[in-house]
Amino acid sequence: MPNTQSNTEAASAIKSVAILGASPNPDRYAWLALQSLRQHQHPVFLVSSKYTAIDGIDTYRSLAAIPDPIHTVTVYLNPTHLAQYVDDILSVKPVRVIFNPGSESAAIAARLQAGGIEVEMACTLVLLRTGQF
Repeated sequence: MPNTQSNTEAASAIKSVAILGASPNPDRYAWLALQSLRQHQHPVFLVSSKYTAIDGIDTYRSLAAIPDPIHTVTVYLNPTHLAQYVDDILSVKPVRVIFNPGSESAAIAARLQAGGIEVEMACTLVLLRTGQF
C-alpha cells in the first residue's frame, strides 16, 4: 500500500528530542525550547552537566545514557563546550542535530555530517512555530 502521508504531516511527526545544554533558567532559549517541545508533544530528554532535574524532568549526563532512541539533538551550548559531546552524539546516531544560534561550529558540523547525521543551522523555536520541525 502506498504511503499517503503528506509532506506537511511527515514534517510534523512526533520526534524524540534531546536538549543538549538544558537549563532551568526561564530566560534561556533552552528552557523555552523545552516548553515549546512539550507543547508540541515531543518526548524530551535533557542533557546537562550542571543539573540533576529541570522542571520535574531528570537530566542525563550524556546522550548515551538516554535509554530511548533520539531522533533530534538540539544544541544550546557554546561550541567550546559542545566539543566534549561530539563522540557522544556520534555514538547515539540521531537523525539530525540542530545548532541553535550561538552554538554553530563548522568543524563539528562537518564531523557529524561525515558520520551520517543531518545538520541544521537553525532555531528550534522558529522551526516549531513555523511547522518546519
